[in-house]
Amino acid sequence: MKRFHYAWFVVVVTFLALLAAQAVRAAPGVIITSLESEFGWSRTAISLAISLSILTFGLGGPLGGTLIDRFGPRLVMLAGDLLIVAGLGGLIFVRDLWQLDLLWGLPIGIGTGAVGGVLGAAVAHRWFRTHRGVIIGAFGAATSAGQLIFVPAMAQLTVTEGWRWAIGVVLIACAVMLVPVALFMRDRPDQVGTVPFGEAAVVTAAERAEDRRSTSLRDAMRTRDFWLLAGSFFVCGYTSNGLIGTHLIPHAIEHGFTEVMAAGAVALLGSMNIVGTLASGVLTDRFDNRKLLAGYYGFRALSLFALPLIYDVKWLLLFAFVYGLDWIATVPPTANLVATIYGRASLGTIYGWIFFAHMVGAAIAAFAGGFFRDLLGDYHLMFVSAGILGFIAVSLALRISTSAVSRVPAPALEASATT
Repeated sequence: MKRFHYAWFVVVVTFLALLAAQAVRAAPGVIITSLESEFGWSRTAISLAISLSILTFGLGGPLGGTLIDRFGPRLVMLAGDLLIVAGLGGLIFVRDLWQLDLLWGLPIGIGTGAVGGVLGAAVAHRWFRTHRGVIIGAFGAATSAGQLIFVPAMAQLTVTEGWRWAIGVVLIACAVMLVPVALFMRDRPDQVGTVPFGEAAVVTAAERAEDRRSTSLRDAMRTRDFWLLAGSFFVCGYTSNGLIGTHLIPHAIEHGFTEVMAAGAVALLGSMNIVGTLASGVLTDRFDNRKLLAGYYGFRALSLFALPLIYDVKWLLLFAFVYGLDWIATVPPTANLVATIYGRASLGTIYGWIFFAHMVGAAIAAFAGGFFRDLLGDYHLMFVSAGILGFIAVSLALRISTSAVSRVPAPALEASATT
């Protein structure tokens, strides 16, 4: 009987670690109104803390990606998880706004950034020769699964027991994940005496060269494709984590929905994104990644334009259903384009910085959402701005090149060919 490939153990451990760590990112939307009630902080002040955390979350991407390229995923996962646990533990005892800024901004932000999308992309390209898009899609779905599992529970606990109990749930989940990561995670297939899943008995010189091909960050930044990818991912962050992830629940409450009902919509959004992201992984392996991205951003823009008009529960659930299909669906084609254009050996570093652009967009939307809500009394302007940016991202995605040669400077290719 054919031996079970160890890559699947790595997939399970990585999926669960991402699920627990990224569930933390959904917590702010659940506890914003509770923090306002208990401490009297403004929506703008709380949004600033969330924005800082999203920004350091973004910095955790390139930092984690660089460390993954150098030390491997296992050490990064352990360090990131420990930072999350320490930050959440301190958050339970927070009393002043500066403490919220510090704890949510540094350990939680950097930790969740390290145990995030860059990690999943790096693991997929280290452990799989085939089906990489599907695996990245599965890791992207882990974020949605975390929302589906944790957000309703956190919302219910916030209502019945208080927001600290909600934070305690994700704290325990992240602490528990340290055990399987320490015991079962491995950095590369050769550490367990195997080869990447899907690798043929004979690997061609071209395949080996493709595995080793890399591009320095400096050379990548000289290409148009880098900025097109970063620009479109900036919009992705603005229209997802930053705006919807942070402010959908408060917006829904202000439109007459209960906390639990709003959290249920987020859970539905998460469940549909599992379907959408897994499907995106399959499509990424088969179709033009640029056209996929254009379709996702256009679809998202249309749903965001409709959100300010929703006051009935059936339409809120319909929005969650439609929007959820492409919440994280942009990740597989974006990561795959980075690997195709700049080389798998530099995926962690370059995708890490493109991921940072994503989180800059998210940080701006998180703060601006709170600011303009306090200024104007609602989120309508923010949702319209997100829809406009979504259509701009359509144009950016369609201009990306899929040629790994024409967009990378010749000296970088010659240098990588000699490694």
